[in-house]
Amino acid sequence: MELHLTLLIIGGLILLGLAADEIGRRTRLPRVTLLLLFGVIAGPSVFDLLPKELATWYELLASIALTMVAFLLGGTLSLETLRRHGKEIVIVSLSVAVMTAFVVSVGLVAIGVATPLALLLGGIATATDPAATQDVIRQIRAKGSFTTKLLGIVAIDDAWGLIIFSIMLVAAKSVMGNGSIDVISHGAWEIFGAVAVGLIVGLPGALLTGRLRPGEPVQSEAIGIVFVCAGLAIWLGVSFLLAGMVAGFVIVNLAQHHSRPFHEIEQIEWPFMVIFFVLAGASLQLSSVAAVGFLGGVCIVLRITSRVLGGWLGGWLTGAPAQHRRWMGVALLPQAGVALGMALMASGNIGSLKEPLLAVAIGTTVAFEIIGPALTQLALKQVGESD
Repeated sequence: MELHLTLLIIGGLILLGLAADEIGRRTRLPRVTLLLLFGVIAGPSVFDLLPKELATWYELLASIALTMVAFLLGGTLSLETLRRHGKEIVIVSLSVAVMTAFVVSVGLVAIGVATPLALLLGGIATATDPAATQDVIRQIRAKGSFTTKLLGIVAIDDAWGLIIFSIMLVAAKSVMGNGSIDVISHGAWEIFGAVAVGLIVGLPGALLTGRLRPGEPVQSEAIGIVFVCAGLAIWLGVSFLLAGMVAGFVIVNLAQHHSRPFHEIEQIEWPFMVIFFVLAGASLQLSSVAAVGFLGGVCIVLRITSRVLGGWLGGWLTGAPAQHRRWMGVALLPQAGVALGMALMASGNIGSLKEPLLAVAIGTTVAFEIIGPALTQLALKQVGESD
């Protein structure tokens, strides 16, 4: 792609982010949803305005943007927060993940879906979208105990999801007569390897950041940490989301010589997020939603039901206020790239299920990516923690 076209597109997308921000303030619509819709309209599903070369940017920008998000989410898990809400965060997140996998799998088997496909779709349904959730919270300036717990839950939710999905994949392969321990070992490596990468980046980061300029880390330190963390994670084949979260957790709790280790990332994150969400929207194929038909619709209903039930159960077990129990599952509905990654991994392991698996995973992800942020915003308003 020619240089002038590249610069025009980057500039245009960033200005589009400003427009989405302004429209969101005036209409109270989540700007994440607006950016995704802008991408859908500009993408091949509608007007096909974006050059095909932009598709090559998506993986790079997704890695950078989501590692930044994970890093910031890890920063919300200070020891003080964990002392106050740690039990609730762990129990509610585990309750939602387990309930989602169980209800979706059992519900699909009950309507006649083959057991291996039902198990895989149940495992995929556990994935969430921390980027969309965090941006909704930031856009409406949500603040309070519900918001704090929600941030903690989305920070660790995908870890439970990866564990459950790995187990479901082994179960699905066993049902088909070719079970293997390799899937479990791969899932364990993705999780524990990510923790190791987070520690490798986070420990020296906690010690060294903020030394060049007294008081706060400089921007180059922030960018360097994110890029190194994402690069190591991708190179080693582990989750860069978990790696970024662990690095953020380590730095916020061990860096005692500065008070705001994530300030510089907050300043530079939004342009990356704008381009990421627009390109994510452009990559969505609206035809996939129509293609999934009845099965996709059932998956959507079952996932919504299971998230609400899981949030209520987890809140009841931890003694959360009734209003929090009622809305936590609704706030956890956004779903994005992790679900598609799970679907691709499953289809690679069980080729015979590739077509229906990818169709349903893509279709339901499109639906939840568009409606999920709006429902998160609704939940935050209902508990009284938005402006």
